[in-house]
Amino acid sequence: MFWRLLLQSFRRQKRSKLLAIAAVTLGVAVATAMITIATDVGDKINRELRSFGANIAVYPEASDLRVNVGDVSIKPQAAQLYLNESDLPKIKSIFWRHNILAFAPFLDLQTTLSTANGSRPVEVVGTYFAKQLHYGDETFTTGVHYTNPLWKVAGSWPSDDEGSDQVLLGSQLAAEIHTQPGQTIQLDGRTLDVSGILNAGGEQDQKILAPLHLVQQFAHQANAVGSVTVSALTKPEDTFARRDPRAMSPDMRDRWYCSPYANSIAFQLTEAIPHSRAEQIRQVAQSEGQVLSRIQGLMLLITLAALLAAALAVSASLATAIMERRREIGLMKAMGATAGSVAALFLAEGTLLGVIGGAAGFVLGALMARRIGEAVFGTAMAVQPVLLPLMLLMAVLLVGAASAALIRRAARLDPAVVLRGDL
Repeated sequence: MFWRLLLQSFRRQKRSKLLAIAAVTLGVAVATAMITIATDVGDKINRELRSFGANIAVYPEASDLRVNVGDVSIKPQAAQLYLNESDLPKIKSIFWRHNILAFAPFLDLQTTLSTANGSRPVEVVGTYFAKQLHYGDETFTTGVHYTNPLWKVAGSWPSDDEGSDQVLLGSQLAAEIHTQPGQTIQLDGRTLDVSGILNAGGEQDQKILAPLHLVQQFAHQANAVGSVTVSALTKPEDTFARRDPRAMSPDMRDRWYCSPYANSIAFQLTEAIPHSRAEQIRQVAQSEGQVLSRIQGLMLLITLAALLAAALAVSASLATAIMERRREIGLMKAMGATAGSVAALFLAEGTLLGVIGGAAGFVLGALMARRIGEAVFGTAMAVQPVLLPLMLLMAVLLVGAASAALIRRAARLDPAVVLRGDL
């Protein structure tokens, strides 16, 4: 009898039931899409922000070691002022090596540029453009072409081959000396080919970028690297990320070490590269955290608003349905039905509505997340199957919360009053 009454309620009140299912479907769809995006948006945004530059810098350990003698600050002669280029592949040896997207070494040198109007001082920066390296069985390509993908080059990128004499001219410098790609320049008495003009939108536009080996030759510093910038996928900073690992217990230190914070990756880079110190580029890391927290906050507000709207729609639909069935409820109670059995009938209806609407909403939400991912990030968002039971439970709880007060009122109806038509 119970199941017959349940089936009859769906047959006789198709419009109100479809309205309730539609409300639940839309609410769960938005929640599914927002939760899917929120769980995957961190990596997507991190990859997008990596196009604006590296987020970790590595320096020689003694590069900031100075001794004050009177008013003069000097470096001890024993200080190692350079990193070893041969140690750079060890960056791929750290625990979070798969999070390292690319890195680029730099070696700066002040030298003389000869032009038709005479000589002028200029800063030359040695780096990797797209250099192939090996570590163990792994072969990878890295350089500024990957750490700074927004840099624009008119012409072509220089080659990293040992015999290459190609360089990039910063756009401002090239305009000042009236040089175009394909021409040559005289640098410290050596003729170099200009393969392209760099537009980086920063101080690099006033410099010359050359292969690292070339600047090492100019500086007479074989195997020397002044600094390294690293582009890594990281987890946004929180209070735990900023703690000092040396003051942690072994268990806490392991958890910190095995979390992809910029600080923990920098710590591992310091361990991997001898005589180095690594630190996150604070401004970049803080910007990433702020962007991600604001986006996730916006998604939470959208999810709550969608669920609230769905709950109000379900409540209005069920209120109408219960008002239409008050005589049926009175007759049931007059024939001996208890308040509990009446409440159980409506709870069963609500559960069925929640399951149907939740399943439909999950499918619709997965499609929405996929389309949003493709439109915004150029790749589909992955919907985790474990989300389905959570969405079904959310839908059932949504209907239950929206109809709890209505079901309580229906269970308390006085059959005598209802059947007389006084209500």
